[in-house]
Amino acid sequence: MLSNSTPNIYFKDKEDAVSKLIETLPLSLLEDNETVIIGVSEEGVYFSNQIAKVVESQMDILLTAAIVAPNNQELAIAMVSETEEVVMHKALIDSFEINEDYIYSEAHRKYEEEVLTYVYKYRQGKDLVSLKGKYVVLVDECIETGLTMMVALKSVIARDAKNIYIATPILDKNVYENFLSVCDGVFCPHKIQDYISIEYYYENYEKLDFDDISEIVKSQENKNKLENKKD
Repeated sequence: MLSNSTPNIYFKDKEDAVSKLIETLPLSLLEDNETVIIGVSEEGVYFSNQIAKVVESQMDILLTAAIVAPNNQELAIAMVSETEEVVMHKALIDSFEINEDYIYSEAHRKYEEEVLTYVYKYRQGKDLVSLKGKYVVLVDECIETGLTMMVALKSVIARDAKNIYIATPILDKNVYENFLSVCDGVFCPHKIQDYISIEYYYENYEKLDFDDISEIVKSQENKNKLENKKD
């Protein structure tokens, strides 16, 4: 039971968080259509895998890398995905007077040095599962600024997904409002004002390690191969 003395704690652990998230999803809709559940980050893989089990659908991970400000290595100002889509945080870029040429140059470097490394690390260089004409649910453990989710959204649109939904246990209210206008639905049990940090909202928060994530991704490989043969 969650403590009443810690009002900012919404989940006991990840199992509790994914359970609450699944309760918000339109399960019948997803089960009745050809659906792919996509984790948009390494930590999002746990949630996407659990949802895929319930919906009995394919699951994969969409790999991305952050582009940081030249004078602040902790500040993400853009994201690049494995489909080479780029999304920028315009307000930050304008505020710091960062040239867009820098963004695209860094995007190319990050794609070559980081994203492709992740693709080999988790999928042995294989392409993302086919999304053409399918219902796609983009899943992450949280959404703060929305940069990662936005580049994921742009990436699956480029891959001809039919309908696109976003699912996360917790996100910033302003980000929620923004995403409502650019996808077919946003599912989230907790929409909060002034998001702080993911650890702040869990009684017991543990990050996945490489072996955990790899095992989940690999467990879907044979299933995805069979589904791809039908495309």
